[in-house]
Amino acid sequence: MGVCLEDRRALERGGAPTPARGVLIAWHGSSGMAGRDLCKAELHPIRLSKKLIFWGQDLLQGALPKMPLSRLLLPLLLLLTAERSCGSKEQPDDLLVLTVATQETEGFRRFQRSARFFNYKIQVLGLNEEWHGTDDKKTAGGGQKIRLLKSALEGYADRDNLVILFTESYDVIFASGPVELLKKFRQAKSKVVFSSETLIYPDRKLESRYPQVREGKRFLGSGGFIGYAPYLSKLVANWQGQDSDSDQLFYTTVFLDPEKRESINISLDHRCRIFQNLNGALDEVVLKFENSRVRARNLAFDTLPVVIHGNGPTKLQLNYLGNYIPQIWTFETGCTVCSEGLRNLSSLRDDVLPLVLIGIFIEQPTPFLTPFFERLQKLHYPKKRIQLFIHNHEEHHLSQVDEFVEEHGEEYRSVKVIGPDDHVENADARNMGVDLCRQDPVCEYYFSIDAETVVKNPDTLRILIEQNKLVIAPLVTRLGKLWSNFWGALSADGYYARSEDYIDIVQKRRVGLWNVPYISSIYLIKGSILRSQLTQADLFHSGKLDADMAFCHNVREQGIFLFVTNQQNFGHILSLENYQTTHLHNDLWQIFSNPEDWKEKYIHENYTAALKGKGIETPCPDVYWFPLFTDTACDELVEEMENFGQWSRGDNMDSRILGGYENVPTIDIHMNQINFEREWYKFLLDYIAPITEKLYPGYYTKTQFELAFVVRYKPDEQPSLMPHHDASTFTINIALNRVGIDYEGGGCHFLRYNCSITAPRKGWTLMHPGRLTHYHEGLPTTKGTRYIAVSFLDP
Repeated sequence: MGVCLEDRRALERGGAPTPARGVLIAWHGSSGMAGRDLCKAELHPIRLSKKLIFWGQDLLQGALPKMPLSRLLLPLLLLLTAERSCGSKEQPDDLLVLTVATQETEGFRRFQRSARFFNYKIQVLGLNEEWHGTDDKKTAGGGQKIRLLKSALEGYADRDNLVILFTESYDVIFASGPVELLKKFRQAKSKVVFSSETLIYPDRKLESRYPQVREGKRFLGSGGFIGYAPYLSKLVANWQGQDSDSDQLFYTTVFLDPEKRESINISLDHRCRIFQNLNGALDEVVLKFENSRVRARNLAFDTLPVVIHGNGPTKLQLNYLGNYIPQIWTFETGCTVCSEGLRNLSSLRDDVLPLVLIGIFIEQPTPFLTPFFERLQKLHYPKKRIQLFIHNHEEHHLSQVDEFVEEHGEEYRSVKVIGPDDHVENADARNMGVDLCRQDPVCEYYFSIDAETVVKNPDTLRILIEQNKLVIAPLVTRLGKLWSNFWGALSADGYYARSEDYIDIVQKRRVGLWNVPYISSIYLIKGSILRSQLTQADLFHSGKLDADMAFCHNVREQGIFLFVTNQQNFGHILSLENYQTTHLHNDLWQIFSNPEDWKEKYIHENYTAALKGKGIETPCPDVYWFPLFTDTACDELVEEMENFGQWSRGDNMDSRILGGYENVPTIDIHMNQINFEREWYKFLLDYIAPITEKLYPGYYTKTQFELAFVVRYKPDEQPSLMPHHDASTFTINIALNRVGIDYEGGGCHFLRYNCSITAPRKGWTLMHPGRLTHYHEGLPTTKGTRYIAVSFLDP
């Protein structure tokens, strides 16, 4: 015979059932199981009296099948006995969790949330009391915990049926509920059960005094233990130590005394059925996902611990587990906490939005800096609620920073610039930026952005503020790479290590809010935390660590979590490895390292439509005309050529080409003269080849070329070009400036078709066949200077 109480929500959470639910009575023959055995066999407390009364009434009224009265009454008596024998001990109300927390840290709030999730009853000891024990972030704690526990137990010493769980809080999470906890405790058949550890602490000389065990962990851990209140009171009755004494040593001494161990009836949770201490056991513990639940599974003993403790140097591993347990993120539900505790900005007027100090750091030569400032301007946040701190370490970028400040500085609440002449290094500059916010009582947030960060989402700042975390970063990655601005784990020496979920988070197969050990490039810090827990003047130095690693280390040491969110698309990180500063416009050379940013800056916004066949014009037979370059691309290419300055003489003798003779000479500069030939070929392959295949069906080009150059036409130099065939299968001719503004006249005339294009559009290209059919000439430029970029393709 067995009894099953069905309560789906309680089952899912491992918690207590909701009262007044239906009861299912299942019969498995005449087992003769005692009420005590029934109690042990069940997962939930038994509430049967009302149902049994109804069942008894049916019996008396003859509604049940006829059988001997003794056989009918015996199950009824057994069930009533089971209800009484389980009694109040089986009720979650008879479990009390005691914990010590002198401050409400993020770790403490995580502990509380997991306790609420499973409906644990928590009593916090020592809150707002000054901590006198040892550093609880690095060791098991101190004697102050015993003092607080001893005092608290005085009120429960006579409660024979009260089970008390004592546990740490800053580095503990619950993985299941009170019912499972109580069941496993009773199965241990001890009055007090301590957690166990692989490593002995704090005195290795005591190892020989520990009882041997056939299986499991041998040594006591003081971070978690459970027992009946009178026995716990007996356990700590003789404590007379100091707050700074070791609680671990005290409990170990009691346990290693055979007489005390037997009289109190103490055992260890050798197989981690109740407690999982992570120190020395990281390889044993994995996440188990099943039926919308997440548990920590101990592989060594195939157990599912209830209380997970990140003791010693395992705080980061607990943070990782805490991203999922209990039901923080599952494959079925996704993130269940991402909408908790949000700060709503939508109802606030612009003039009362939080004041933000944005720190901008240009620490090395960085491509696309002008677009960076343009995106800063486009943030959806009122500029009068923004203060700017700019650290520019590079002479190369002086003009861009000065241009931005001159044009837009007055739009912001304030602007402070630290330039290369100030000789302030990276970490010191970052300390300066943080301190500006710290010293300003109205500064609510500090938003740090490195110049290589491409913030594509203009709502990024608002989104981060609304997440309402102390420190949070938006996920940004290198496009097409696994490189990102966060690490999921750290190696033993404090450097990068890949967590199990890193790739899934980067590739957004897991979306949520993640507690991680390292963030960089872009992050938001609450000003209040800078004025309370992060008051140290030097946040960005720590030993030999670089500035970002030192910052993360120092923040973690204060018990502050570092979050990264990938709930939206925020942007990406530029690659800086191959950025050269030897040219006038160095971004032109970034088509390999940062192709998407190159495209955004230099390829016409309507090119994609043209690639789909929209907006392409045919001004002459088999001559196609479509947008290709932005104005910026045209201007920078012209300026690059003029800066180089070595224009050809425009005569037939030309040592730059094979054979040294040019039939139809122009005044030009070849792409290879400015070391742009490789980049130009990449441009042709990526942007000309795809559209060629659409416009000339059946022809597949490799965009090979021998001649690619920029031509300059001037009335007093070379105004026009004689009729000729191009040495190509097809040719592109890109207009680099505007007719009627930069020059007058000019254009291209196709003689065979008596067709002219006399008003070329800046950034648009002509594409036409070369040999045989499209004999053409360059029309005279009558005023100003005309520039075109020409490529003879597939010669």
